[in-house]
Parts: sequence; structure tokens; C-alpha cells
Amino acid sequence: MAQRTVKDTFASRLALRWSFVRNLYGPMPKAVSMLKLINKNALPFPASGWKIYFNSNRAVDSSSMEGSLRVRHINGDLFCLEPNEDGTDGALVRQGESRLIQPGDSLQVNYTTADLSINISDAPVGFYLVWDQHPEKGAVISDYSAGRIDDNKLGLMTPAMEFAHNVGIRELPTAGLPRIFPSPVSYRSGTDSCLLTAFTSILADPSFKEEAGYLAEALSPILGRRLAVNTGNAYVIKNEHNPSNGQSAENGQFAGIGQRAVIGQRAIFLTKAPMDSAAYELSVSKDSLVIRASGTEGIFYGIQSLLTAIDPALWKGRTGASSGPAIVLPGMEVRDKPRFAYRGFMLDVARHFRSPRELRRVLDLMALYKMNVLHLHFSDDEGWRLEIPSLPELTAIGGRRGHTTSDRQVPPTTGGPFLPPSFGSGPEPGLYPGSGYYTRADFIKILRYARVRHIQVIPELESPGHARAAIKAMDVRYEKYKRQGHYAEAVRYLLRDTLDRSVYEGAQLWKDNVICVALPSVYRFMDKVIGEIADMYKAAGAPLTTIHLGGDEVPAGAWEGSPACRKLMDSASGARLRAGCWAYFYNRLDSLLKSKGLLLSGWEEVASLVNKNFHLHVWDNMIGAGNEDLPYRLANAGYPVILSCVSNNYYDLAYNRHFEEKGYHWGGFLDIDKPFSFIPYDYYKNSTTDYMGEPVRPGYFSGKEKLMEEGRRHILGIEGLLWSETLPTDDRMEYMLLPRLLGTAERAWAADPAWATTTDSTRASALYEEAWNLFLNVLGKRELPRLSYWNGGYAYRVPPAGVLSTHGQLLLNGAFPGFVIRYTTDGSEPETRSLLYTGPVEVRGRIKIRVFDPAGRGGRTVTTENKGL
Repeated sequence: MAQRTVKDTFASRLALRWSFVRNLYGPMPKAVSMLKLINKNALPFPASGWKIYFNSNRAVDSSSMEGSLRVRHINGDLFCLEPNEDGTDGALVRQGESRLIQPGDSLQVNYTTADLSINISDAPVGFYLVWDQHPEKGAVISDYSAGRIDDNKLGLMTPAMEFAHNVGIRELPTAGLPRIFPSPVSYRSGTDSCLLTAFTSILADPSFKEEAGYLAEALSPILGRRLAVNTGNAYVIKNEHNPSNGQSAENGQFAGIGQRAVIGQRAIFLTKAPMDSAAYELSVSKDSLVIRASGTEGIFYGIQSLLTAIDPALWKGRTGASSGPAIVLPGMEVRDKPRFAYRGFMLDVARHFRSPRELRRVLDLMALYKMNVLHLHFSDDEGWRLEIPSLPELTAIGGRRGHTTSDRQVPPTTGGPFLPPSFGSGPEPGLYPGSGYYTRADFIKILRYARVRHIQVIPELESPGHARAAIKAMDVRYEKYKRQGHYAEAVRYLLRDTLDRSVYEGAQLWKDNVICVALPSVYRFMDKVIGEIADMYKAAGAPLTTIHLGGDEVPAGAWEGSPACRKLMDSASGARLRAGCWAYFYNRLDSLLKSKGLLLSGWEEVASLVNKNFHLHVWDNMIGAGNEDLPYRLANAGYPVILSCVSNNYYDLAYNRHFEEKGYHWGGFLDIDKPFSFIPYDYYKNSTTDYMGEPVRPGYFSGKEKLMEEGRRHILGIEGLLWSETLPTDDRMEYMLLPRLLGTAERAWAADPAWATTTDSTRASALYEEAWNLFLNVLGKRELPRLSYWNGGYAYRVPPAGVLSTHGQLLLNGAFPGFVIRYTTDGSEPETRSLLYTGPVEVRGRIKIRVFDPAGRGGRTVTTENKGL
């Protein structure tokens, strides 16, 4: 027992260091890295009897390693660092002593991984120690750090490059900035203003009762109380300023609206008028505030415009009005409607779970910016996040991650099976956000919350690939009933062929994540899950028109070793078997959904498998990779397309080529200009760099298929996407989401701007720079300050300062007008009381610089040296 206690403390006194060694350029780029294991214990670390597990999004070439340690691939992104039994390094065994590392000593291994290393997300994560004597227990090694990547060929982002990127940004007067975002069809400023107080009432057409209640609640953080809501054709409203006056009277200031209010007391009117279902009109004058629409959808969007018109500072909760909380709205006339019917955001909650509270915050954000579809990716290889009560294993196993010796065996000290660690989730089962799921009750509440905000939630049931969580959950169910002797029940929902000996490895390194499409049990499973999901929507009173069934990245080799699949495909093999199985699966599911009155949605790979009566989310248009015109080819061919393009809308990509900017870079980099500059019907026009960051050569797109007029009619809308592999916290999720979501919201709602349609390239460039500058001013002075306080505040990205050294001085700038730059010269971290940058810095020595938003939240610190002349 004493020996085990000593071993239990070892992990807390071990350290690991990851270092970049070099990138290997060539047809198949690779990177060489180094892992160093340091023994900080008072005792020697033994030569054998242990393993250190970790996660890496890069495949490790085990043949590249020499020495005392080796790295072995387990499955997915899980790897194992362990003693190399064939190692010849003298540190492994010294004169027969069972010692690997003496106290204070270290041992390291170099290894090669696929692709170039560019940023911190290329480093491994989630290290934990497991002793062979206790294989069911893992201990976290918390002393871990990753060194910087130094490669002058990469063109990593520097402060001087940031400065050049920001140099054309001009500050515009706050008073002249547009007050409605996204940009409306028509906006005209008035000369007067309207005052709203806690005693203002909302007078609504009876059909707008729910929207009126939403507005009353939305204004309460500023006005200090929920506004009174009245519906009907006539109203008797008590005058709160004069309790004795309770009579009703015609109020001339609302003449023509056909409703009653108290003399002298303003109200917000929500009234009906004939127009498109999603259109609205907003009128604000000295005497009235009226939102008109033909239905609830338009009224709701008018309410969001009213909310964005409010001075952002008021969301702090202090209005400064001497007579009490108040909102002063400037006069305006707004006529507006959306460009696209589908304005979506896809959130992956499978790789890292997001709590119901955080998901509601996302829905609030989407509603504010008039986005109307949440594409919820709730299942994947690494997690199943939605309770299906009749199949409890889906969340009992698929909703938990932790160290386990087998996916189907119950570890004796943990009480149940679960999925292995992924993305650094660690050995301890049940920890957020690696573990977690929505109960049926949670999900119904989420659906109701979304419905009130006029957001449709599209669930994604990923299949037949990317399905490991479901496969392993149903394996546990299979084993349970088989042990009980109930074989028919055991195989009822089984998702794999137990005789399958297929050998494959998916895009994210899983070896066993593809459903066997030949089994009848698979279609019973899909019918059961889809049926229970539909029941949740019915209970919530929420619309369900389509289910997204995935369909991407089925690896070569899948189904090859399955007797059931070979029989189904009449002993076909290779590509023919794979294509045949894929098509068979989706045609059966298409029929299943149609029988339930639902439409099939899927990723672009589904296009060749079934008829064109489904929604296709097209992502693969990587600039420079050769497939840039895929979305347009599919739309021209008659497929209903949702532009989910990696080139402009993948928020999981790093903002830029800087070591500390987390995120993937396989599809390029995605700063906030990419979503904003996206031209849905001609994105070639504004694609100036490829996915490697190199300039697109002139004429590159000349051979690519353009979007035809008929194809335009098949573009349903735009979707921003946030995959969550690198999002271990809610703050990190919000950092990657914002402010990029605002660019997507603008492009999905607003009509094509002049810079997108003019054929004069010089004029287009000038118009774009003007619009880009205005957008940055709106973000810096209105929308991001609002998001600092609204709904509890959001952890959006504050870009670092740009720095230019010239003539012995440092010139500084930032991306957002309205933000401030502060710096220190004594080595301390800049804070809100540090020196404010107002002009060239002439102080010599090391200077730390940081940008702060209006709420006082700082971005990444930039450290530089001013050496003088």
C-alpha cells in the first residue's frame, strides 16, 4: 500500500515539455517535435511498468523515433508515450538497475507528425500517467508546457504585420454610425428622439403577444422592470406618473394606428401591416415608436433592430438619467427584410460539450443578429450529447469520456464504461466539457427557447462515418443483453457487424467509427432515434422540418472486411463496394425521413447518393486546393445548397498565422475580414489568398465554374460553422465565435453591397475599403461594447496591437476604433490604469503593449524592444 501511495504522487512531480524542432517542407509536409520527460521526484522514475497517455490531432510516425521512449497510436487522437523495449539508450537500464530517470534528470524523444506545425494547437495535450499495475487509473500530469514554434519560412504574424494590417483604419464619429445591425434595406435618420422609461407600455396586436413579452423582458435590464404588455384593439392604461388618472383617452400622437393609450404617456406599438413574412418597418419619432409586420417573424426582427439601436453603454445597467432609468432613441425610419431565408450557425457540441446555459447564450446572440437556424452537431466519434430515453447507453457511454482499458469493459474502479479521452479531456470521467449531455427535459427547454427567438434547431445525427460514440454505446447494450441470454434484444440496435475485419483510418485517426449499413438493426436504431427526437420537438411546440444525417468522410477500407456488406453488395469490393454501401444507406434514410414528413439534410458528399430533394451543406471550397467551385457546380446542377464554405465561414480555423492563436489551419486562416468579405454569388472576386496564405495568381479562377442564374435560385443561404476540437472552455468558444459571427450575419441578412456587384475593380476596391472601415467602426464603437455587457457579456476576441518601430520611436495601432491601447515600461502586464497610448513611444527598453475594449477587458499582450536610433 505504501508503494502505491508513492506511485500515486509521481504524476504530480513529473513534468513534460513539448518543443518544436523543425518543419519538413515537401509534397507531404511534416513536422519534427520533441517531448521531454522530467523527473522532479525525490525517487528515480522506473524503467518500465508505466504509460503516459495524451491527445494529438496529428498522426505520429512511430518509425521516426529512436531511443528509450516510443509513441504508440491507440485510436483517434489518443496516443501513448511508453518505454521502448528495443531502446538502446543507456538511460533506460544502467548496469541492471530498473531506473529510467534519476531525480532531476530528464529523457526526451523526437518524433515526426503529419503537416506543418504553426501554432499552439499543433502541440499535444491532456497528458496523464497510468501504472501497469493499476491500468484502470490515470493521474494527470499538470506540469506541462509547449514551447514556441520558430520557423522563418512560415511567415508568422508579427506586430509590424499587424500594424500594416490596421494602418488604413480611420475612426469615424460615433454619432454618425448606423444604429441598426445587420444593415437594413433602407434607413433614414429623423431629427427628433423618443424617450422610453420604466412606465412605457407595449401595445401589441394579439397575434404578437409572445413577441411583446420577449421585448418587455429584453428591455428590463436597462429600465429596471418588465414593461407592461397590453394586447387588443383598445387599452385602458393606468398613468403611473398620476395614479389618480385612470381614464382612457384617444392619444393624438398615435393617430392612425387604431389603439388607445394614456394622454402624454408614450408606448411601443407592435402592429400588423401587409408585407413579406420576414419583413418589418420600424418608425421612431418624438411621439411614437412603432414596429409593423405581417406576422410574428417580421415583428421579432423589428424588435432586434430596436435593441441594436439602443446606446450600447446603457446595457451596463446605468442610464445616467436623473429621473430614473430611461432609453433615448433617435428618430429613424427603417424598412427591412432578409436576403436569405437560411441564416445559420453550426455548433459542434460533440467534441466539447456546451451547457444548456451556454447554448441559450448562443441562441440569444443569434437572435440579436437575426440568424434563424442553429445547426446542432450533437453526435460524433467523441461524444453523443442528446438523451434518447429508450436507449440510455447513448448518453451513459457516449456522453462521458475518461481513461478506460476497453470501450466495452466496465473498469472496476469507475463504475461504468465510457469513451476514451479526446482533445485533452483527461482521465477523470464526467468532467465538463469533455463529458456532458442534454437530458430530454433540457432539450425541450432549449427548443422552446429557440422557438421564442424564431430560431429553428436542426439536429445532426452524424452517420454512417463519424459515428463511434453511437457504435460503442450500442456495443455496451449488445454485451449486456448477450450476457443475459437475450440475443434478439442484444442485436436489436447493433450498429456494427461483429464479423467485420475492415482495416481503415478516418480523417481524425479513428479505426472503428463507421456504421455497418447492411444490418437491419441500423435502420431500427435510426428510426428509434429520429422518432424520439421528433417527439421532443412536438413536446416543445417547435418546428422540425429536416434532420441532418452527416454523410462526410467515410474512409477508404470501410466495409471491405464486413461479410454483411459484401453480401449486400453482391461481393463487390473496393470503391464500388464503398460507393454502393453509402448510397444504399442514404436512400433508405431518405425514405425513412420522408415517411415522417421530414427532409434530408447532409454534407456535400451525399450529393451523388440520393435524389436532389434534400438540403446540401457544402464546405469544401478551399482556395488553392482545386475544388473551389464545388458549391457553384452543385447549385448549378439543381441541388439546394447552403454555403458552409471553409474559405470564409469555418470559425474553428485560427484567426491568423501566430503561434498563440489557437485553432486549426488545414483550411487556411480566418480573421474577421473573411466572413465580412464573402460574396455569396461570386466569392472568387474577393478571394485574394489561398489556404496556405499565398496570393492567388491572376486568372486562377478563370477555369472554375461560375454560379449561373438558375444556380442562384438553389442557394438557400449561408452558415457559419464552429467545430469544437480546440474549445475546452466556454470563453474559448466565444473567442472563436466573436466577432466573426457578425460578418456572417451581415452577409446573410443584408443585400449585396456596391463593392460586391460593381465590375470596375478599382472602384470595387475603394468601395470595399470604405465599407470595411465602417464595419470596424460599428464593431468597435457599437456592437462589441454592447456585447461586453449585454446578456452578462461575451468573451469576444480583442485583437492585439500593431507595432511599428521607426526613427527610434514605436508607433502603435489597433483593429477597432473605440478601443484603447495601454503599455508599460517596467516589465509588468498592462492593465486599465497603465499608460495610455496617445502618440509615438520614445521610451527605450522592453515595452509591453495591450489593447483594451470599452469594458476594460484586454487582449493578448505584445512585448517589444525599443532600441532607439
